[in-house]
Amino acid sequence: MNVADDKAIVKDYFNSTGFDRWKRIYGNGEVNKVQLDIRYGHQQTVDTVIGWLKADGNLPELSICDAGCGVGSLSIPLAEAGAKVYGSDISEKMVEEAKDRAQQTLGNGENLTFAVQDLETLSGSYHTVICLDVLIHYPQEKADEMISHLCSMAQSRIILSFAPKTCALSLLKKIGSFFPGASKATRAYLHREADVVKILESRGFHVQRQSMTKTRFYFSRLLEASLK
Repeated sequence: MNVADDKAIVKDYFNSTGFDRWKRIYGNGEVNKVQLDIRYGHQQTVDTVIGWLKADGNLPELSICDAGCGVGSLSIPLAEAGAKVYGSDISEKMVEEAKDRAQQTLGNGENLTFAVQDLETLSGSYHTVICLDVLIHYPQEKADEMISHLCSMAQSRIILSFAPKTCALSLLKKIGSFFPGASKATRAYLHREADVVKILESRGFHVQRQSMTKTRFYFSRLLEASLK
């Protein structure tokens, strides 16, 4: 299968069975132990990003693009804190859910916009571009293209998360491939941190802050890179 297949699979999955599954994971309802673990892990990544941005003390001054916003787990609290946020996702159902959650939290917030859009067609210029838990769905070559495109929209900073390619995680991924389940509808790709840093640096960005979230079933390396 090629990259086009990956994109079609991701879009179809998150507009069908995947939407129901991840809506529960990103919500507060009852889930199984694995899903609960993933919920905690993802929320840790989101909380780390929010913590970084709040610590800088200038959120109300920022324009932020949340590429692959899902149900708005990051976009909504950033808008609530005063940032001007543009959230996009390839899944129409995810965006509709994000809009509903934003309405409940913010009402008709003028500083938050959601749109159905794939990452490759995103445009515009933002102080900060953020992309969390998206690259895992794409192979390295495509991930490099995505990162490069996101960098082209960032005036000052880009924040990315990815599943790091380590010996331990590669082994776990290989073992997991022998036990397919109904919830495993997209391929999971691991990425070497050195490759991610290389593409960032080729666009003039340099890593300033980093973090690692690791639970039993969720692994995410988080990098914040800024222009010099």
